[in-house]
Amino acid sequence: MAEVRLEGVTKSFGGKVAVDNLNLTVEDQEFLTLVGPSGCGKSTTLRMICGLERATEGHIFFDGKPVSWLPANKRDVSMVFQSYALYPHKTVRQNIGFALKMMRVPKATVSEQVLQAARTLDIEDLLDRKPRELSGGQRQRVALGRAIVRDAGAYLLDEPLSNLDAQLRVLMRAEIKRLHVDVARTFIYVTHDQVEAMTMSDRIAVMRDGVVQQCATPEEIYERPANRFVASFMGSPPMNFVTGELADADGTRTFRSPALTVPLTGPTSPATLPDDPRVVLGIRPEDVTLSAAPVAGHHPGKVFVAEPLGPDVLVTVRIEGELIKARVPTPFRLGHDSTVYVGFTPNRLHLFAAADGTALHAPEREEHS
Repeated sequence: MAEVRLEGVTKSFGGKVAVDNLNLTVEDQEFLTLVGPSGCGKSTTLRMICGLERATEGHIFFDGKPVSWLPANKRDVSMVFQSYALYPHKTVRQNIGFALKMMRVPKATVSEQVLQAARTLDIEDLLDRKPRELSGGQRQRVALGRAIVRDAGAYLLDEPLSNLDAQLRVLMRAEIKRLHVDVARTFIYVTHDQVEAMTMSDRIAVMRDGVVQQCATPEEIYERPANRFVASFMGSPPMNFVTGELADADGTRTFRSPALTVPLTGPTSPATLPDDPRVVLGIRPEDVTLSAAPVAGHHPGKVFVAEPLGPDVLVTVRIEGELIKARVPTPFRLGHDSTVYVGFTPNRLHLFAAADGTALHAPEREEHS
C-alpha cells in the first residue's frame, strides 16, 4: 500500500527547469496518470518518484515517510519502461523472476510468484520462450509481469504502450486497467496519449513545461478544463477556439468575432464581465450542430471537408475564415463547398481569457439519474 506525496519538487538539468515546484498527492490504490506533450516533465517526475533521478528541490514521501534520498532499490516501487527492457538471452520465466532472484528470494517462492504473475496476465504458456519469439503485446505483458511479481506499494508505468499498434493499445489499456483492480495497488502512469489518460485513470494530472495545469477526474478535466491548454490537449478531436470579445447588448451578454455572434444566456454567461473583454470561445465538436436548411441563430458556412469515423462524421466548416469542427452522426450527405448552417448547444460553451488562457466559464455539470 502506498500514498505518494510530492511537495515543492523541482528538477533542473544544467539550469533548465524540467519540473517546477510540483505539489501532488497520489492516494493509496489510486490510478493517476501524468499526461502532456513531449518534454513537459512527466517522465522526469516518474523517475524522481522511482529514485532514478534526484529532485533538485523539494521532498517525496511514501505513506508519510521521506524517501527523497533513498536509492531506487530501497523504494517500495516497481517500474515498467517504454522499451520493455527485457533480457534477450533469458526466457520469459527468467525475465519475470530476475528481480526476485536478485533479492535472494528462495527458488520455490520465485517459481510460485512467477507462475501467479503469468496466470494473471495470461502468458503462462510463454514462460519458456525468449523475447525474440514474442509479439509486441506479449513482450509488454512480460514487462508488466516482471513489475507485478514484486509486491510493491506502487507501480510506475512510463509510456508502456507507445510501441504497440492501435489495436494492441486498446487491448492493453483494458488489461492494465483490470490489472490495477486485481492487484489493488497504487498506479502512476505516464502517457502523451489523452485517450489512454481518459479511459484508464481515476485522476489525471495535465502537465505543460514542468507545471501541472490541472489535476482532477477525467470527467472534470474534460467538462471543466482549468485553461485553454487543458481544453485543447484533452479531447479528440480537440476543442474549437474562436477569439473575440464579450459585450453587453440589449440586456444580453454576447460573444462577438468577425465570424460569429453568439448570445450567452443563463448558466452559459459568466457572472461578471472580465476587465479585459477579449476572450476565446471554446466549443467541443460534439456540441456543434449542422443543418442543410437555414435555422434561426445558426451561422452559414461552407463544408471544407467531411471525414467518416464509422458511426460519426467529423465535418470541418469554414465560417468567415474560421474553421469549425463538428462531430455529427452518419449519414452526412453534403459535399465539399456545400452551404451548411452551424449552431452551438447553448449550455455547452466555454470561455477563456484571451491574455493567459484562464477559464472564465465552463458548462454546468449535468446530473444523471
